[in-house]
Amino acid sequence: MKIIAMIPARFSATRFPGKLMKDLGGKPVIVRTYEAALQTNLFENVFVVTDSQMIFNAISIIGGNVLMSKTEHECGSDRIAEAVEFMDADIVVNVQGDEPFIDVVSLFKLIDAFKNDIKNEIDLASLKVQITNQEDIENPNNVKVITDNFGFALYFSRSVIPFHRDKEIQVKYFKHRGVYAFRKAALIDFYHREITPLEAAEKIEAIRYLEVGKKIKMIETDEESIGIDTEEDLKKAIEFLKNA
Repeated sequence: MKIIAMIPARFSATRFPGKLMKDLGGKPVIVRTYEAALQTNLFENVFVVTDSQMIFNAISIIGGNVLMSKTEHECGSDRIAEAVEFMDADIVVNVQGDEPFIDVVSLFKLIDAFKNDIKNEIDLASLKVQITNQEDIENPNNVKVITDNFGFALYFSRSVIPFHRDKEIQVKYFKHRGVYAFRKAALIDFYHREITPLEAAEKIEAIRYLEVGKKIKMIETDEESIGIDTEEDLKKAIEFLKNA
C-alpha cells in the first residue's frame, strides 16, 4: 500500500492573507509544515501543491517536492486531485498547510483505518473531536458531524446536529477536523464531479462525497489541531515553538 501526503497551499486566505509565508521561528509556516510531514515517517513521499510562485520557491529552495497547481480550485481536495491523478499511489493524505505542528497520532489512526479495512469499505477517512462547550456547538465555523453505529459519516453541517429535542437522552457533539485520507480512486472520482447542492449550500466539501455515495470513516481523536488562521494564532504558534 503506497501512502503519500499532499499539502495544498493556496497563498490567498480570507482571514489571514499570505499566512503560509509568514515567519515562524525563522522559517515560513509552509516550510515548517512540509518538514514536519517528512519527519512523521508515515509517507513514502510528501508534496506541496500550490498556486503561488512564492510558496513554490520556498519549498524548492530546501530541496522539497513541490508542484504548481494548473487551475483554480473550489477546495483543497480538487487541488490535490489534480496533482495526484497520474501518480502512483493507493492512499493520499491531505495535510493542512497551516498546521505546522502535525498531530502524528491522529495521522497514524487515519492510515491504520485503511490497513484494517479488509472489505475495502472505506473511501476516505477523516477526524472528529468531541466538543462540549455550547458556544463551540452553536458556532457555524465549527463543522459538526454525525455518524452511524459503525463510525461512518451520515452528515456534516454548520448547524447544530443532532438537534437535542429530548433532554432526557444524552447526546454527544463532534466537530469535524478537516484532515483527510483518501483512496486515490475516490479522490479522483470526487474531482470529476460537479459541486453538489448540499455541498454548495453548506460550503462543506465532505458533503459532496456523501451525496455521490462515498463512505467516510470518522476516526475520533482527543487531539485538537494547532492551526494558523489569524495573526493571533501565529503569535500563539511562535510561543508554542519557543516552548517545544
